[in-house]
Amino acid sequence: MLSETILEGGFVNPEMKKRTRNPEENKFHKGNKSDGNHYWLTPPELMEELNREFKFDFDACPHPLPDGFDGLSCEWGNSTYVNPPFGSIIHKGRKKGPTAWMRKAIKESQKGKKVVVVYPIDKWILMMIAAGAKIRNLGDVRWLSTEEEKPGQGTGRHIACFILDP
Repeated sequence: MLSETILEGGFVNPEMKKRTRNPEENKFHKGNKSDGNHYWLTPPELMEELNREFKFDFDACPHPLPDGFDGLSCEWGNSTYVNPPFGSIIHKGRKKGPTAWMRKAIKESQKGKKVVVVYPIDKWILMMIAAGAKIRNLGDVRWLSTEEEKPGQGTGRHIACFILDP
């Protein structure tokens, strides 16, 4: 399905079209091939290890989800565990992805609460962080085409700059 890119404030930029999928078409919502489940639960051994260290009093994304529960809108506990959906969800009629969960985690942390979020990222990013890389946000860079050396429309994603000092 092709959709128009929605800018902050809800304005549509017709020049920036990108391929997006409805949440139900997202591979993380389709489930694994053996049983069709689409929840990705934390393995019990990992949960026990993290709970021993952080002593959780709240799970922002519990399973099974209680009726009427909304982890993005409710107040979180003093030590919250967050294993958010790996893809997008529909929340209050709008598509929400990992950015919404990270914003909520930051907001709760700023209230003096401990928040532990688990989320898949590429291994090379962890390698760069472990190596002491400083990370800068370069924004949505409009890379130049190799053929014409003219700027493109941007990727629609922010570009990270990793700096490894000697």
